[in-house]
Amino acid sequence: MAAMAYNAQLGKIGIWAAALRMDDPARRGQVGEAAAELEELGYGTLWIGGSPSPDMAQQLLEATTKATVGTSILSIWDHAAPQVAARHTQLNDEHDGRFLLGLGVSHGEKPTGNDHRANHPLADRPYSAMRGYLDVLDGATRPVPAQQRALAALGPKMLQLAKERSLGAIPYLVTPEHTSEARDILGADPVLAPELKAIVLPEGGDRDAARATARGYLSMYLGFANYRNSWLRLGFEEADFAGGGSDRLIDAVFALGTPEQIRARVDEFYAAGADHVALQVVTENTGIDLPLPQWRTLAEVLPVAG
Repeated sequence: MAAMAYNAQLGKIGIWAAALRMDDPARRGQVGEAAAELEELGYGTLWIGGSPSPDMAQQLLEATTKATVGTSILSIWDHAAPQVAARHTQLNDEHDGRFLLGLGVSHGEKPTGNDHRANHPLADRPYSAMRGYLDVLDGATRPVPAQQRALAALGPKMLQLAKERSLGAIPYLVTPEHTSEARDILGADPVLAPELKAIVLPEGGDRDAARATARGYLSMYLGFANYRNSWLRLGFEEADFAGGGSDRLIDAVFALGTPEQIRARVDEFYAAGADHVALQVVTENTGIDLPLPQWRTLAEVLPVAG
């Protein structure tokens, strides 16, 4: 499928949520109902966050009829490429090609404990590991087409790999400035679908309280070198990483405000070169909550229909 056609299938706006994982059997019915409503609201793609498996994608595909379902991201360290290729083929055969395989190398810190990277020969060479993984997908009995996979690319080398060997890039924790630089590397045709975190406030809502919620979410990521390096390349400084993140950093990687203000932030990403924005609504219980009220409100102002 041509990139432009697949871009149309993604839609202009999607929902990114770890709570869509369906790994708790007691919540599957609730998550399935939420997925069906998101599709009805017009969101073009449902992105499963938190290193999901293809099986989690199957459950969302079964709960919907037309939305694209993407993994954001499936960790190449945790899932063997031959099995992923076979599962990809099965899911797309059964669900009209609606499954997009989002792949990533996760974080670059030295693996420990049960992390599957611990015994991987390329554990310290994530770029080479991704290239090798794509080679296996290409060599499968039924290969995973480049147009049905995307890479969680932040730096120039991985963005170039996304350009050459996938539909495009699905970067996480980025800014419009990163989007502009990524578009320059990708060129005009590959899909660029950044994730953007949003905290929805009423008119006159407490922005400082929203920043505190944002810092609670961001704190884990501040310890990961891949994100810190990405922000440093964009002109942030080490001081921006202290205390849970400076106001400057928080305001750059989050959309804080009314639905209309969040729409304006989304538009900044489109103006910078994004084809699609994967919107993650952040709450005090992100990863557990299914924030349907916010999703419904945002659908009234976001370009969910085109």
